[in-house]
Amino acid sequence: MSRRHRWKLDGVERANSVTWNPHKMMSVPLQCSALLVREEGLMQSCNQMHACYLFQQDKHYDLSYDTGDKALQCGRHVDIFKLWLMWRAKGTIGFEAQIDKCLELSEYLYNKIKDREGYQMVFDGKPQHTNVCFWYLPPGIRYMEDKEEKKKRLHKVAPVIKARMMEYGTTMVSYQPQGDKVNFFRMVISNPAATFEDIDFLIEEIERLGHDL
Repeated sequence: MSRRHRWKLDGVERANSVTWNPHKMMSVPLQCSALLVREEGLMQSCNQMHACYLFQQDKHYDLSYDTGDKALQCGRHVDIFKLWLMWRAKGTIGFEAQIDKCLELSEYLYNKIKDREGYQMVFDGKPQHTNVCFWYLPPGIRYMEDKEEKKKRLHKVAPVIKARMMEYGTTMVSYQPQGDKVNFFRMVISNPAATFEDIDFLIEEIERLGHDL
């Protein structure tokens, strides 16, 4: 959807299958997902139940339009209508602007905290999408020399700060561990109405809520 960022999908045409979730970056209401497969007839051979009372083979129209025997869900809401309706309203340019804005905000957040005292990136290099993963190290553990004790205490920081965020009602950011990496914040920017000022507020709020830890 974005001419500026579509290079990140270079090579996707070599995949046998691709999942596309407009209910994420494009903000289409849940549920709205698509599974694109290379092999014609694969979905039908995997999912068809040959329900003769539903999918008769002697209908007068092109049977390829019967989607019910090609998916896990037969009777279902028409997911694609939500995407079609939003596309009619926003247009391709509108979706592009929305996605570019979210990626611009995530890059702004990364640039603000990558060298800021008290913040540490979980992964090296600029994020290629809107997930910005980072630790906040409060002053109480920032200069600890015992690495194991520091790691143990850092693991508890993000859950406490998030709890305080919810109690104050100012903001909310998810956190998670990953392998041997202790709990870190995983900021996912998907709201194009957010501003640079909102990102600045988030940074200051994390520091305010976690300063005494």
